[in-house]
Amino acid sequence: MFTYTDLLAADPDIYHALMGEMKRQSDGVELIASENYVSPAVMEAMGNVFNNKYSEGFPGKRYYGGQEFTDIIETLAIERAKKLFNAGHANVQPHAGAPANVAMYFALMEPGDTVMGMDLSHGGHLTHGHPVTYLTKIFRFVRYKMKDVETGELDYDEMRKVALAEKPKIILAGFSAYPREVNYAKMKAIADEIGAYTVADMAHIAGLIAGKQLRNPFDDGFDVITTTTHKTLRGPRGGMILTREAELGKKMDKSVFPGFQGGPIMQMIAAKAVAFGEALKPEFQEYAAQIIRNSKHLAKFFMDRHVKLVTNGTDNHLMLIDCMQSFGIPGGEVETVLDRVGMTLNKNMIPDDTRKPMDPSGVRLGTPAITTRGMKEKEMDILGEFILRAIEKRSDPRALESLHSDVQNFCRKYPVPGIS
Repeated sequence: MFTYTDLLAADPDIYHALMGEMKRQSDGVELIASENYVSPAVMEAMGNVFNNKYSEGFPGKRYYGGQEFTDIIETLAIERAKKLFNAGHANVQPHAGAPANVAMYFALMEPGDTVMGMDLSHGGHLTHGHPVTYLTKIFRFVRYKMKDVETGELDYDEMRKVALAEKPKIILAGFSAYPREVNYAKMKAIADEIGAYTVADMAHIAGLIAGKQLRNPFDDGFDVITTTTHKTLRGPRGGMILTREAELGKKMDKSVFPGFQGGPIMQMIAAKAVAFGEALKPEFQEYAAQIIRNSKHLAKFFMDRHVKLVTNGTDNHLMLIDCMQSFGIPGGEVETVLDRVGMTLNKNMIPDDTRKPMDPSGVRLGTPAITTRGMKEKEMDILGEFILRAIEKRSDPRALESLHSDVQNFCRKYPVPGIS
């Protein structure tokens, strides 16, 4: 466990907030599908002397001198990423997933060009064309949805029809709240008909692909993959762009720097390299497999108790609960009551939700973080019971206080890496 003695002396206010967050994470259950815990080695790599160094450019082609060791760590990160995802090229400099997507768009398109992406209400991401983003002022976005929300099957026939009519420059696969696996081959066939690029935003499932539990879009001929490096990949917060062919990677490099970003955050690239190295080990494949086993088990637990899940199950690490149909209360209320007992998830819209985004009908939850702590199928039953008990007793403060104590006692059996 890190001691932070220098921080305590320099800034007690920040120190105590940090200690409070460490206790919150240790004593609580993290069910937000996009969150995870990093290893102590990744945590150490995030705070190091590379913070003191500017490194604009790429290995062997920097603007400033003194790059001997920055080139070593970035080259390691690149080579490990390429091996992990069978990529022809990797750019590990994007500061986050959204900047990676922005740089990718500008590498492949001109202002006014069209992107086809998943509708946000059916599981897509803000950067896939939501009207609140600045991207929609620059590019045109058309959307696709699920054909059947009971199974989660995407409407590939409608996707093809819209693609033929709108001629998007990019057909984008990817999501932030979709519990099923995408048929990349069908999307690639549609893109080939109109000469479009194929891009997969695998931010949520990168670790499941790296762990060989979900299909790699490159195996079906996709051109580009963008991703975050945290979530299921269990690395530091950051982004990455991968291309199947090395030549296309040159466009991505130019778009990232100097096109969109300045100096890379080299200490985070060091941490990315460490995380990629961890993901290349055989035990990471078992970790990824256990994430999905846990997710499927928890989904079945809920469905056996007549809780309505969007798409009636999951193929990956996450699930969506229709709270209005299941409990008669909106997702925000479920999120709030679970926060009170030390269980964290997030409110989320369900397909074609009639409620507003900040007061939606559903919640999203996932299993990456709890799997990192060593929880398996039998623990999913315990967590499921905790969740239903909290919702049932939501108006009883004493019952919730007792449940919070039960959650804390349960969590202490499963240490958080580097914290507890």
